[in-house]
Amino acid sequence: MHSDRALMRRIGQGDEEAASELVLRHGGRMRAVAARLLGSRADAEDAVQRAFVQCLTAAATYRPEWAVSTWLYRILSNICVDEIRRRRVRLRFEAAEPDDARDGRPGPAGGRGTAESAGARIDLQRALAKVPTEARLLLVLRYVDGLSYGELAQVRGISVNTVKSQLARGKSILRTALEEGRT
Repeated sequence: MHSDRALMRRIGQGDEEAASELVLRHGGRMRAVAARLLGSRADAEDAVQRAFVQCLTAAATYRPEWAVSTWLYRILSNICVDEIRRRRVRLRFEAAEPDDARDGRPGPAGGRGTAESAGARIDLQRALAKVPTEARLLLVLRYVDGLSYGELAQVRGISVNTVKSQLARGKSILRTALEEGRT
């Protein structure tokens, strides 16, 4: 078994077997993180695929002082944050669009995935949605994937103290949301 750094060197040289091994090694955990952030397996698959495409195309520029997993999480987290932002913009646009301009398409409240989402999502996912994006991302990477404060700081490009305060804020909001859901 090759180290992640050795795989990245080989990928940088165009080795497709090394790319496959990297995807097999990290894909499952990345999908789990993306699914928790995005709330959808399909969206998670897309995000992970985009993250690996970016990784593979930028493999020659990979800096070995970073752990490969940290680098992958940074790419994935940026993709997930971008997707969450795109969703917000789309929802604002759809909410502002008059009914007759939708050409028979349902509005955001009556959208296609609403019934599926209500039945499929658990209380934790609903509560996580109330946590600001950055704090949610840190919570998922810390408590689902077990990244250290230092790794989180590297992945997000922030200080360890900022990681700690964002996690504390996120946990507080999450706890409150969960308690409200029980009452």
